[in-house]
Amino acid sequence: MASSSSITLKDMIPAAENNINTRFILLEKRNTSTRTMGSQGKQNRACLALVADETAAVHFQLWGEECDAFEAGDIIRLTNGIFSYDRSKQVVLRAGKRGKAEKVGEFTLAFVETPNMSEILWGRDPNNPKRLVQETVISPYSRIFPPHQ
Repeated sequence: MASSSSITLKDMIPAAENNINTRFILLEKRNTSTRTMGSQGKQNRACLALVADETAAVHFQLWGEECDAFEAGDIIRLTNGIFSYDRSKQVVLRAGKRGKAEKVGEFTLAFVETPNMSEILWGRDPNNPKRLVQETVISPYSRIFPPHQ
């Protein structure tokens, strides 16, 4: 069972568990694509967003109706989310099958755009191979959503 306590984006560590409870603001959304899912060939839309809180930013994967439900400036509460690798081997935050993302406000949340937790190379902890640790910062900011000049 997932913990109900909220964590900041900077404190997230990739894991295959739905245990991320946090709140953030959606800064930008793009890369809408359609993917065929499962043996029935069901089509599912996906889009990627840049989200942030007062400690860090991260790429947030939206699926299906979530792509239309959230816009830039929305404050979102994520319950039982997952921070892990997607099919393209990028580390992203997402609600997943067991999580829930819901809009809880607009525009009034302090945030930073660096570091971007999706732009970190993660490796196995030598003391605990089931845990990932930060190895290298690939880029301090999002390369998919470059900073505005």
